[in-house]
Amino acid sequence: MNHKYIVTLTDEESNSLNELIRKGKTQGYRIKHAQILLKLDEIPENQSWTYQRIKEAFRVSPHTISQIAKRFVTGGLEAALGRKEQANRHRKVDGNVEAHIVAIACSAPPEGREHWTLQLIADELVRLQVVESLSDTAVMNTLKKNELKPWQKKEWCIPKAGAEFVARMEDVLETYSLPYDPLRPVVCLDETNRQLLEERHIPAVPGSPERIDYEYRRCGVADLFVAFEPLAAKRVVKVTERRTAIDFAQFLKELTDVHYAHAEKIVLVMDNLNIHGIASLYKAFEPEEARRIAEKVEIHHTPIHASWLNMAEIEIGVLSRQCLAESMNSIEMMRRKVSAWQCRRNAACSTVNWHFTSADARIKLKKLYPLISSS
Repeated sequence: MNHKYIVTLTDEESNSLNELIRKGKTQGYRIKHAQILLKLDEIPENQSWTYQRIKEAFRVSPHTISQIAKRFVTGGLEAALGRKEQANRHRKVDGNVEAHIVAIACSAPPEGREHWTLQLIADELVRLQVVESLSDTAVMNTLKKNELKPWQKKEWCIPKAGAEFVARMEDVLETYSLPYDPLRPVVCLDETNRQLLEERHIPAVPGSPERIDYEYRRCGVADLFVAFEPLAAKRVVKVTERRTAIDFAQFLKELTDVHYAHAEKIVLVMDNLNIHGIASLYKAFEPEEARRIAEKVEIHHTPIHASWLNMAEIEIGVLSRQCLAESMNSIEMMRRKVSAWQCRRNAACSTVNWHFTSADARIKLKKLYPLISSS
């Protein structure tokens, strides 16, 4: 086969290529190009080496071999060892374009769109006459470089900093630091709810996971009251049909008269839900009964927007992962499964080891404390 460009190396060039291969301290493609050049140099004298054999030996295309030969003949040894330069290629995303992409991604999306997409950002750059055109890939690479994902949102509870916040926070933290006293148990209380669903399941078998039909039937909603005593590794969960002041009052009566009948006073830590107060007792019981129950509880409210201070939230998280993730079609079914979960977890003495104190808060959450004027 005749080839337009014939490689003929001088002794100096051959020695230089062999030395480059021997040392191996360069890019892999330069070493491969050097090996190909040495074999191309042998073709006129050694007919055993052909383009086909070079292709098979070095796993390159005939076009690549031809281009290396062409660059050697027209540009010299260094041109052949390197890669073909793309003179017409220029970088579209310079510092100015990148700054615009970041600014757009961090701004509010257009009216009627929930978030910025790659195409929307590219179109906005064109509208602003920053670029004539830009690919989605270029926008994506810039966002990735700056660790931006405008289509993602994270929910976060932003605390209302101030004296009221830190006062309640330290009150709860000091309550958690109290030693264990069975006559004055510290109990955290909170609620959650779950939708009751009837779904069709196909059990898992070897080689196939469990399958759930995408069609389902709603069967109502169940609410769960959770009382958690960390120092005793004890929790009480009650499943109800509603979450009203009366349901809360009845759960409180159950705690005082059944689960903590021996206690002189229950120290309750709760959030600021409107039903979490003594008034709920007066909506459910006669004044004498409401007063009797109220005198057995001591309520400590967490600050607004600080549910992380309620350890019952942590216990609800465990309950959700271990038990409530399974679909249930009736309150009776949920009560049975939750009761089994409660018994197992109480028997295992599972609890939460709380270490965060007021001293820690004054250091780590210093910015939440009000500034005191020295005057």
